[in-house]
Amino acid sequence: MEVKVTHTGKMKFRMQAREHVIETDQPADIGGEDSAMTPPEIFLAALGSCAAFYAAQYLTIRKLAEDGVEVTVDAEKLRSPARLGNFTIHVKSPVPLNEEQTQAMERAVHRCLIHQTMLQ
Repeated sequence: MEVKVTHTGKMKFRMQAREHVIETDQPADIGGEDSAMTPPEIFLAALGSCAAFYAAQYLTIRKLAEDGVEVTVDAEKLRSPARLGNFTIHVKSPVPLNEEQTQAMERAVHRCLIHQTMLQ
């Protein structure tokens, strides 16, 4: 895997992987234009979309639902050293799940590549 990052002006950066592009910026109150998510928000988005993929796969394989999974990822800014921590992943299923299914989907979400990378 490779991602190329290019500074495109002021506090903006363009990231490209294969033919896909995303951009980052900083909030206006620290000198950016607030035209895109910040790098930490992109990091949370990567974790959330990875978790959502695994949750959706769990539901699809079991023919419980084909779409509609929602994931919210929260984290705190910590200091010394500056970093994100205390991550919480909230998964909302589009269909009711029993306790066994809920636990199985949670196990599936925890197998997400990004989550496992963070744990290791």
